[in-house]
Amino acid sequence: MPQGLITSDPKIIMGKPVIAGTRITVETVLEKLAAGESVEQILSEHPRLTIEGVRAAIGFAAESSDGQTGKPSH
Repeated sequence: MPQGLITSDPKIIMGKPVIAGTRITVETVLEKLAAGESVEQILSEHPRLTIEGVRAAIGFAAESSDGQTGKPSH
C-alpha cells in the first residue's frame, strides 16, 4: 500500500482512518464496495477520491484484518 494515503487524525472524523486529503473514511469505501458499487461509481460520487485512494483503503483493510498494521500514518 502506498505510504501516506491512509491517515488518522483525532480531529478528523473522530480519528477514523481516512483517505489522505479527504474526509472519506476507509469504512465508507469498503461499505460501498460491499454493497456492490463499482469503483467507477464510487469515484464519480466522490470527485476528490482517486483510484489509488480506493486501492489504499482496500490494502489497509486487508492489512488490518491480518493483524499486521499499526496505526495509519499521520
